Amino acid sequence: MGITQLNDKKTALLLSGGVDSSVVLHELVSNGITPDCFYIKIGPEEDEEWDCSSEEDIEMATAMAHRYGCKLQVIDCHKEYWDEVTKYTMDKVRNGFTPNPDVMCNRLIKFGAFHDKKGHEYDIIATGHYAQTEIIEGKKWLTTSPDPVKDQTDFLAQIYDWQLKKAFFPIGHYTKEEVRAIAEREHLINARRKDSQGICFLGKINYNDYLRRYLGEKPGAIIELETGNKIGKHKGLWFHTIGQRKGLGLGGGPWFAVKKDIERNILYVSHGYDPETAYRKSFCVNDFHFLTEGIQELPEHVTFKIRHTPEHHKAKVIRNGQSFIIESETAIHGVAPGQFCVIYDDEHHKCYGSGEIGI
Repeated sequence: MGITQLNDKKTALLLSGGVDSSVVLHELVSNGITPDCFYIKIGPEEDEEWDCSSEEDIEMATAMAHRYGCKLQVIDCHKEYWDEVTKYTMDKVRNGFTPNPDVMCNRLIKFGAFHDKKGHEYDIIATGHYAQTEIIEGKKWLTTSPDPVKDQTDFLAQIYDWQLKKAFFPIGHYTKEEVRAIAEREHLINARRKDSQGICFLGKINYNDYLRRYLGEKPGAIIELETGNKIGKHKGLWFHTIGQRKGLGLGGGPWFAVKKDIERNILYVSHGYDPETAYRKSFCVNDFHFLTEGIQELPEHVTFKIRHTPEHHKAKVIRNGQSFIIESETAIHGVAPGQFCVIYDDEHHKCYGSGEIGI
């Protein structure tokens, strides 16, 4: 869908205060579309001491909306985020899994809670994601951005098909450099503002502090996998993920986290650079979520990724009941239960959706 096709559509824009959504606003207005702008306010509890950037974000969003003659409304989705996304995250890490709050934030908040509060009044919900949509054989598909570093289809791979129908990504065909160039050319107030880092909506909150706030600490042994020797202590298995190299607090490294024993509260590590124990070529994907309405099967040959990186991997898919077995052509480092495996066609263009990596 192109911007010119929005002329008869009632359009909402999620305006974050960052450069990406600001360029989206410029693109829409330049093409005759005047969207209603919304800032989704989600941050720590009011009495928290954590530093949150929402005040600055709102100032930026307000300035951009005013410049382009658009209305800006702040939508408070604080309770929904901390009830739903935080609950999902803590339930997963407590059970030894590696969750992705950003992925669930898109489904539950940006295209979920916002829709319930205001988005249901609109035909189109535009965002600054680096992704595209295409109508292929009569069906709407999520497709990749030409910028492999910034492509965010992996973060969108859990939204519902009805959410995808409304979603529109006006800068998805640009690279980040092109977006910055547009912002500089138009003298946007946030043209040189740095991209946000870390977990969606958590501002400058450290992820481990976020976990500690809700789960506390639970010390246990760190054991070398090959020898069975105890070589240290951890403060809680939820502070570590499979494949982790930094932050283990061990001397004589490098060390890699390769296994968790939840019942015995043990973290197993392996010594050496990229040990074989940290690699897998085959793994199971459960509860696969298909993005496009009416699609319920994966092709035999696909590409996939298990983390937000430019690289993708070729694989063969085997159906196993309600799950899928992914047989990668190359060994993958740091495959962790609970991570989302995002599946694309063999050209890494169409995104089928994602599922959770099993134990």
